[in-house]
Amino acid sequence: MTPDPGTLRRRLVLEAPVETADGAGGTVRDHVAVATLWAALAPRGERGVVEADSAGAVVTHRILVRAGPEITTLNRFRAGSRLFRVVAVRDLDPAGRYLIVDAEERID
Repeated sequence: MTPDPGTLRRRLVLEAPVETADGAGGTVRDHVAVATLWAALAPRGERGVVEADSAGAVVTHRILVRAGPEITTLNRFRAGSRLFRVVAVRDLDPAGRYLIVDAEERID
């Protein structure tokens, strides 16, 4: 099954982690933009979570993108102020032209 390219309507920024020295013997992790990709973004489910006494929710999404830059679970996607942590990546078609990315978005 090959998806209709017209369904890729959202522009998402693919970000990769970078670590820099903090000057005290440790490191600081940040993310930098690697590529901007057209994507289809579909919510799949949600669950409530509590982290450090802060209630919120995690929404799972399925993201469809054309294959291009390597995407791993170290990457994340950004859409404005929204962040999507990559959980899993797999090929959609045998030719490897499209990827399905399972991602999580934390909402506070």
